[in-house]
Amino acid sequence: MEKCPADAEDGALAYYAHLEARLAGIRERLRRPLSLAEKILFAHWVDRGRLPVPGASTEAFHPDRVAMQDATAQMALLQFMSAGRAEVAVPTTVHCDHLIRARVGAREDLRIAESTNEEVYAFLASVSAKYGIGFWQPGSGIIHQVVLEHYAFPGGLMIGTDSHTPNAGGLGMLAIGVGGADAVDVLVGMPWELQWPKRIGVRLVGRPCGWTSGKDVILRLAGLLTTSGGTGHIIEYFGSGTASLSATAKATITNMGAELGATTSVFPFDERMAAYLEKTGRARLAARARALAPHLTADAEVTAHPDEAFDRVVTIDLATLEPHVVGPHTPDLARPVSALADDVRAHGYPETLQAALIGSCTNSSYEDIGRAAHVARQARALGMKARIPFLVTPGSEQVRATIERDGLLADLEAIGATVLANACGPCIGQWQREDVAAGTPNSILTSYNRNFPRRNDGNPGTHAFIASPEVVTAYALTGSLSENPLAGIAVDGKIVSLAPPVADELPAAGFVAEAGGYTSPREDGAAVTVQIRADSERLSLLAPFPAPTLEDFQGLPILLKAAGKCTTDHISAAGPWLKYRGHLDRISDNLFMGATNAFADAPGTGFDVVTQEAGVPLARLARAYKARGLGWVAVGDVNYGEGSSREHAAMSPRYLGGRVILVRSFARIHETNLKKQGVLPLTFADPGDYDRLKRDDRVSLPDIRALAPGVPVPIVITGADGGTWEMRAHHTLTAEQIHWFWAGSALNLMGARARA
Repeated sequence: MEKCPADAEDGALAYYAHLEARLAGIRERLRRPLSLAEKILFAHWVDRGRLPVPGASTEAFHPDRVAMQDATAQMALLQFMSAGRAEVAVPTTVHCDHLIRARVGAREDLRIAESTNEEVYAFLASVSAKYGIGFWQPGSGIIHQVVLEHYAFPGGLMIGTDSHTPNAGGLGMLAIGVGGADAVDVLVGMPWELQWPKRIGVRLVGRPCGWTSGKDVILRLAGLLTTSGGTGHIIEYFGSGTASLSATAKATITNMGAELGATTSVFPFDERMAAYLEKTGRARLAARARALAPHLTADAEVTAHPDEAFDRVVTIDLATLEPHVVGPHTPDLARPVSALADDVRAHGYPETLQAALIGSCTNSSYEDIGRAAHVARQARALGMKARIPFLVTPGSEQVRATIERDGLLADLEAIGATVLANACGPCIGQWQREDVAAGTPNSILTSYNRNFPRRNDGNPGTHAFIASPEVVTAYALTGSLSENPLAGIAVDGKIVSLAPPVADELPAAGFVAEAGGYTSPREDGAAVTVQIRADSERLSLLAPFPAPTLEDFQGLPILLKAAGKCTTDHISAAGPWLKYRGHLDRISDNLFMGATNAFADAPGTGFDVVTQEAGVPLARLARAYKARGLGWVAVGDVNYGEGSSREHAAMSPRYLGGRVILVRSFARIHETNLKKQGVLPLTFADPGDYDRLKRDDRVSLPDIRALAPGVPVPIVITGADGGTWEMRAHHTLTAEQIHWFWAGSALNLMGARARA
């Protein structure tokens, strides 16, 4: 196994060589101070002669690199293969982190994953070797942690097929989560499009003390902004407090910006980032970034007068910020640890904890594990052990090997921790949990980033709460949410206090750099054969979606009227379904299985308007409509498609005959994914029309041929009694995106142009 090549650093240095000149030109035109986010965007912007309008104009960019995890890479690479290119146009990596199930421990879980997923790993390895893609093998680490260690750099622009790609913002990079079709644009050398974001400025002042960590910054901010408050915005951190946080603490904060709907989040370059670059073998990059520091931070006028530079400004005082816990069921239900016990009792949440879990891409740095280990050392000295299952997920093999060498893993294992594979595991539903029956109400506490129902273990009865790793470790010692372990823990009839955790942010002896798992692409890629078995149930080549006709949008039944939150987990579940991510037909059997339908009694079911049968599983109902040549509409509430970047939540509806998704509002990535796959995403002009739609209504778009940018779409609703009424809907499609729509998908149009 080879180590990560040094040319990753070379690419960043080449970018820095032209950075000053790129920004000088835009300064001449704007003649005003620039925020950091603007500098990075303009440095990668495709200038089409007019300046961008935040929140309005769709602009094109040339990202520096693409990163993909194994679950999303399958469909993205299947799409790329149809583009006819000999190799990818930009540096690209694939990371095998999503398909490893957590059950008994790292060694055995990894062995089972390598056997169970052999054909998927072989496919990804062969595609990577053939098309010039770096391949990170199973067990090497979680995509976002590996990217931070090897590829992220201040001032860069990266896209990744995972919603938590913004993790790299901890190193001053604009890293944006996208769907696989967006990634394909960049892989084939086309510009990547994004609506120019608005900006939220978060001013950090003071220094964190006691139990407070970077995690508490984002948990507090989630409570302030909610899960949709960042939609259409980049969150840019500034102020004196930013320098008091390590690079990996910053990464934790930017990682979870995805839970606020933000396009991405970013911190300004500082010495903490330079130190991280040096410790991870990128001293040349650190030195050049120091020389370019004025271009890798916001202009002084912006930080001095933020109300003039940002659309909204939020101030958080790190010195007074308390440790927080969020949840259950949503990451914006936030309160200080000191208020948790009363809140748990007031709402009747299960007080006894069934498990405590730390790590994942969000909180698995050397510093994170060190702070948790400091708590564990104190517990061991007091004769205490975890009272509940305590699971630890290292973020990468480099981190795992280092914390093992330095004794931190032993500290955690001494109080009963089980070390899982270097993979996503329970964070994304890959937790083969056997201690609680499905549907049984129970509570868990994690240091992860997402906590929707079913998210961690597939159990709708699980109440998942989120806190920092050190707070989770403290709660593992009590096993109860009704006590505040930071205020004291009962030991042998006495209340003992734990000292606030302290830890080195970086290993004094350096990282165990020989930890491998990386395979370079083949120089003779043309000779490589991509491996897909003809009888595979996990991988299947894609057939183009058909181009739509006017008739496809007349008399459509409403398959689903989603009531309340409808995330990508509700639309296309993960967990055991991850194994079908490369087989569109098989994974489409999970369509809407977690969604609450206003027209049905049980989640994931609906009413067949043709046969009048009730309680039909929605995937089966969609297939029945498709077999009859009948398309359908799905209706949703606010922030529809919140959560993961998984494009299967757009591809499965398209594959099973979905024509229109009509909602009160969309999450950014999902709306883009729908556009890419040829599904028409519309929002109610009058949000109250959501309430008027009935189970037997039919939906028609009589003027669909007139679809044009900025022009509302008339919709005619026909009731079961034959009566009609009209509504209007808005859309955000550009002229180019409308071409995607009429071609059947963006990929169809790309192929047609390549053949022309």
